[in-house]
Amino acid sequence: MFDSRTELIEKIRLGEDSFLELKEVRLAGDRVVAPSRDDLADELAAFANSRGGVCVLGVDDMSREVLGIPLEQLDRVEALAREVCNDSIRPPIAPTIERLQLTSPLGVDLPVVKVDVPRSLFVHQSRGRYFHRIGSSKREMSPEYLARLFQQRSQSRIIRFDEQVVPSGALDELDEDLWARFATRSSAMDAREVFLNKLGLARQDEDGTWRPTVSGVLMASQDPRKYLPNAFIQAVAYRGDSSTPAAEASGYQLDAADIVGPLDRQVGEALRFVMRNMRVGARKDVGRRDVPQYDLAAVFEALVNAVAHRDYAIYGSKIRLRMYSDRLELFSPGALANTMTVESLTLRQSARNEVLTSLLARCPLPGNLPELQSDRGTMMDKRGEGVRIILERTEALSGKRAEYRILDGEELQLILPAADTDGPSD
Repeated sequence: MFDSRTELIEKIRLGEDSFLELKEVRLAGDRVVAPSRDDLADELAAFANSRGGVCVLGVDDMSREVLGIPLEQLDRVEALAREVCNDSIRPPIAPTIERLQLTSPLGVDLPVVKVDVPRSLFVHQSRGRYFHRIGSSKREMSPEYLARLFQQRSQSRIIRFDEQVVPSGALDELDEDLWARFATRSSAMDAREVFLNKLGLARQDEDGTWRPTVSGVLMASQDPRKYLPNAFIQAVAYRGDSSTPAAEASGYQLDAADIVGPLDRQVGEALRFVMRNMRVGARKDVGRRDVPQYDLAAVFEALVNAVAHRDYAIYGSKIRLRMYSDRLELFSPGALANTMTVESLTLRQSARNEVLTSLLARCPLPGNLPELQSDRGTMMDKRGEGVRIILERTEALSGKRAEYRILDGEELQLILPAADTDGPSD
């Protein structure tokens, strides 16, 4: 990370962020008094528990000024970093520790120590506590976040969450009409267990008992909430541009619904919720032309992406759909999968839930929605064009660009600006 000296200098100039920590080094005789062992251990463990990062020893974090390390003390500072990584963090981490020179404000090249911590396969503890990186600071993990991280990084976890067995589930709880729709001519002769296993809807547990998987519950049960209490879409439409009512206001909510059922049904019902609550204006150019607040193809892609890519391992978090007078907001639990960033959404593909995406790619578009215009016949095409459709069609209709944000490293927010339906006629 930050392979070139020029890139590192530029990052330091911009200040600390999710991937950069700056530490002034203070010495008393032959002893390093700052940073302390505990403080350094917490910062490095937080990077390892997150997406990795770089700690530069010898730079002030407030002024971003290169203060350097006395040349004769470089061995001592580097030894401190190595000891912290080996002795103060469990399990130990193995960063790349490099000595280099950076230019001070006075134009003098001064020695610093760069500690480059990669993202780890394991969960690391310092001082008996677990930290992760949020923005420019470290935070102690909540019990729920810690449990999820252990699950994600366990050495024994070789399957994705959507492929995991639901321990107390039974195959008879899967609705035959919902799983039989995925049958093909070649699978017609398969036994039920074999067929469900091929689809990723069922697996045998450790005792050899056939049970539904998480994907089976989400795609082939009438109400996934029995086992995944937050596997639904909570939709609210507000009268104004805020979810907080004015003191004198009444009826600030226009509509609200908890949208449940198999995931493809949730997408269709959520799309109908949006259609029911968005305004549609009219303009006269060649005849009459309806102007909706939102492009339905963009809303559809956003909803499909939300149910397909959210992190179902996060307990207590649901998909939230919020409609305001000037925008639509969609909140999806979980950060972006793997090394994806908001900036790379239009350029790369990465699926958190492989079974779910493959099944949604076989589900037909929601029925009885002639307003939904799409070039394909299924909910997903797995070509990674959804985000591009969301951005381009939203901007074409509203004149404003949709925006993605990561909230606290745990939730993806999408904001779709509404088109002006009250503008002058053409």
